[in-house]
Order: sequence, then C-alpha cells, then structure tokens
Amino acid sequence: MKNDDTNTKAMQLLGLNDLEGQARQGKLIRREFIKRAAALGIAAPFATSLLSQSVLAATPKKGGKMVMGLGYGSTTDSMIPGQNENGFVATLSYAYQNQLTEIDNQGRTIPELAESYEANADATTWTFKLRQGVEFHNGKTMTADDVIPSFNHHRGKDTQSAGKAFLTAVKSITKKGKYEVEFKLEEGNADFPSIVSSGQFPIVPATDGVLDWQSYIGTGGFTLENFEPGVRANLKRNPNYFKSDRAHFDEIEMLSLLDTTARQSAAMNGSVHSISRVDPKTVHLMARVSNLKIAEATGTLHYSFPMRVDAAPFDNNDLRMAVKLSINREQLVQKILLGHGALGNDHPISTANLYHNDDLTQRSYDPDKARYHLKKAGMEGITLDLSASDAAFAGAVDAALLMKDSAATAGININVIREPKDGYWSNVWNKKPWGAAYWSGRPTEDWMFSAAYTAGGKWNDTAWHTGAQADLFNKLVVEARAELDTNKRRVLYYECQKIVSNNGGALIPMFANYIMALDKSVMHDKMAGNFDYDGYKAAERWWFA
Repeated sequence: MKNDDTNTKAMQLLGLNDLEGQARQGKLIRREFIKRAAALGIAAPFATSLLSQSVLAATPKKGGKMVMGLGYGSTTDSMIPGQNENGFVATLSYAYQNQLTEIDNQGRTIPELAESYEANADATTWTFKLRQGVEFHNGKTMTADDVIPSFNHHRGKDTQSAGKAFLTAVKSITKKGKYEVEFKLEEGNADFPSIVSSGQFPIVPATDGVLDWQSYIGTGGFTLENFEPGVRANLKRNPNYFKSDRAHFDEIEMLSLLDTTARQSAAMNGSVHSISRVDPKTVHLMARVSNLKIAEATGTLHYSFPMRVDAAPFDNNDLRMAVKLSINREQLVQKILLGHGALGNDHPISTANLYHNDDLTQRSYDPDKARYHLKKAGMEGITLDLSASDAAFAGAVDAALLMKDSAATAGININVIREPKDGYWSNVWNKKPWGAAYWSGRPTEDWMFSAAYTAGGKWNDTAWHTGAQADLFNKLVVEARAELDTNKRRVLYYECQKIVSNNGGALIPMFANYIMALDKSVMHDKMAGNFDYDGYKAAERWWFA
C-alpha cells in the first residue's frame, strides 16, 4: 500500500508539472485547468492558486544567475567552429553566438542574423539579407564581411570542421552588398536555410577575411567570460542583444556534470537550477523533490551502437545483420528508458521528422535469423568487443550488458568494455570498432544524413563510405535534397531509411525523450524537441519566475 501511495503522489506531481507548463503557454483556460487538476485529486482552491502563479510566471522577466548542470563535456572540448562535438559546447555556442537562421520551439526554420532569405526556382541559389545594426560583443557591426569568412572556414581543403560535409555543394559565396550574401549550390537544396541554423556555423567576427574565433566573441545574448573545457563556463548578459525578448538571466554558469548521480544530486540539493539527461529510472523520485519539476520533450534523440564498417568483422553485412537481430530492443526501451521513448529501427529518422518511413517493418529480436546470418558470414561463436560508458547516455553500460545477454542466445559473445567517462568522445567514439553513442538527431532528414551517414562526413561514426548500397544511398540523398515535390521527396527518403537500416553499420535500438529536471523557479515556453535543453537554446529562452 505504501508503494501505491508513493506512486500516486509521483504521478500527481508529474501531472501538475504538465498542467502548469500548459497554463504558462496559454493552452488551458481556467475551467479546464481546474477540471484536470481535480482529476489528479487536487483541491480547487490549491489549483486556483497554482493557475495564478503559472500565468504570472508566463511573463518573462530579467535577472538572476542560472546555474546549469549539463550531462556533457570533455577536457578536449574546443570552441573552434565546426568542432563542437557534444551538448556542452553546443549549448555554450548558442548562448554567446548566433547563426543566419534558427529552429524555433515549434520546429520551424526562421531568420536569426538574417532578416530574410529566398531561393531561385530550383533552390540552387539562396540569398540572405542580413539584419542591420547587429553588434558583436566587441562593438564591431556584423556585415557580409563576417558572414562569408565564417562559412569559408568550413570549406577549406585542410579544414577539420565537421560542417564541411554540409557545404560540399556550395560553389560560391558572394557579397551582394554590405548586408546581403548569396550562396550558389551545385545542386538544389530545399533545406539549406535549416542547414545554416546548425551550431557548426556561428557567425564570428573577421578582419580582412581572417576569422577571429579565439577571442570567444559572438553576437549572442551572453558574453563568454570564462571557459574551462570539461569543467565550466561563465557568461554575462549582453545588454545590446538584438533580440529584446530573449536572454533574460543576468549571469549563467554552465557546469559539466557527467556523472548521473552527481548531476541529479546537484539538482535535488539546489546546487544547480537545471540539469539535462535525467536517468529515466529516477524520474519518479526526482518528481517528488519539493524544489524540482520534470520537463520532458519528445523529439529526435536516439541512442546508438555504431559498428564501423571499415573494421573487421563489421565489414561483413551478414555479421552486422546478425548483431541487429540479436538485440532485444523492446527490453532496452522497457528497462533502460522505462517507457520514456520508443523503438528504433536502425536508422536515425524519428517519428518527429516529416518523412519518417512508417512503412518499414519494425526489426525485432529474432535469435534464429541472427544465427542464420552469423552462419552465412562464417562467424559462428564469434566474440565482439563493445565499448560503453555512461558518458554516451545514462544507462549505456547497463544497455550493453543487456545486449550481451540477448546476443548470447543467438550465438554471439559480447565482451563489454567499460570505458572512462572523461575523454570518451575523443578516445573511443568514432575510433573503436563498436561502441555506445547518442545523437540528438536533426530537424530534417537531409541534415541528419549529411551529419552522420553520407560519404566523407567527419561524424560518419559507422565509416559507411563505400560499396554499392552506400553509393546508392548517397545518390538518393542528393536527389532528395534537390527535390521540391514533397511526395517525390518522401519516396526518396523512405528508400534512404530502408537502405541504412538493412545495410549500414548503425544499430539504433531506441529513441529517447529529452528529460530535464528544473528548479520550480525556472520558467519556459513550449520546450523544443530538436535538441536537448530546449533545442540547446535554454540560455536565451528561459527565465526565473
């Protein structure tokens, strides 16, 4: 009975958090709010008081110091444009820098540093008109002379930028005026405005065509005062920010808290005002803490175990298929996500994406078929090393151990290697043949495929570059990118997902919700689902009540 009472109270708290959030967004009238609160067992006077507080809190106000505990970060982190490899530096970048466009909390691409943009008939030329009067933190006015070097930084032959893969089709970038820039592409790209919203492409001040990223100067809502990679960053509000309705906090401190227990303890004891990556196993416990509320967003986040196809034995597709069929993904969703997510089908396009392939049969646990492919590969009884760390995602090691158990039934022996959290992204991910990883996903299919699946991409963590199916996939991605007819585009993207699922090195067993714990004083509008922490834009979107 005691456990039942505890669960009931936890559900009440989760329900109240949701109601308060909807009230702040103006989605519930008073009568509906009171009615739903009553259904949760909340007395009308208390519900009325909560509604008044929620409506008052919905009006942003300036002030206060926000302390954020992020489940990301590494001592090897860099703010070199195009080399921000995790959520800490992405969140930091969006706090003190801006892009030509941005993805809003509805998932729409809207102008940011650009005032407007338009394409020619076949989307091979995009013209961006820049906002006038926008200043960098050093007082320099942003113009086309800053925008063009900011993009050319990613296009050089020897560039180390992961953004290069997105810009390979760019033939030229031309200054059409002090506040106008034209991009000419090799082929049409209907998603180009979404691409340039990426955190890989901040607009950085330049002098005589030379980019100055080392000074940590941007146009963003906050100035970067201190940055200790893998530890912390300190920011102060930019009083001259061109978005008058954003950047409400006076100060922000971002802390890298990779350890899940330490991160959640910091939220519970009030050391931080918000944390990302709450362990699904502890959501019900966190919801019962008096100073906290749970914020959850469904989006494109997925947990993966990429197999690098350039390393034996993962260069054999029958072996890869045997591994995919040997994983009990239903068990992973149940035991690792505890229902806070959905099944993955070994491709990165989620149900939140416009062209998700609903016709593709969901892959399920099938030891017999796994043994068939294992025998076909001539690798019966094989032992595979799987690197895992909870730096990849909360529960990654437990997930690897569950995979080991299910794969054993199919005749595959998995040796789980527990890797250190610090340095995981620089020493293990994209280097060792098989390991745990996560992807925040991307708002569009082309963006996601270009980031991690097309040939030549720096972040292609399956190293799937060559072969007949890889070649076909790359060809179809290019065709879909240029296709303006949505029905034809859907057919192409459906086929791309099928090819990746059946031939690529991606093992994607589950899509996870973004789960955050916030101090009850932290307010926000509708939470974006394109990335963690409100699309990595929490710094400029949130405020204190």
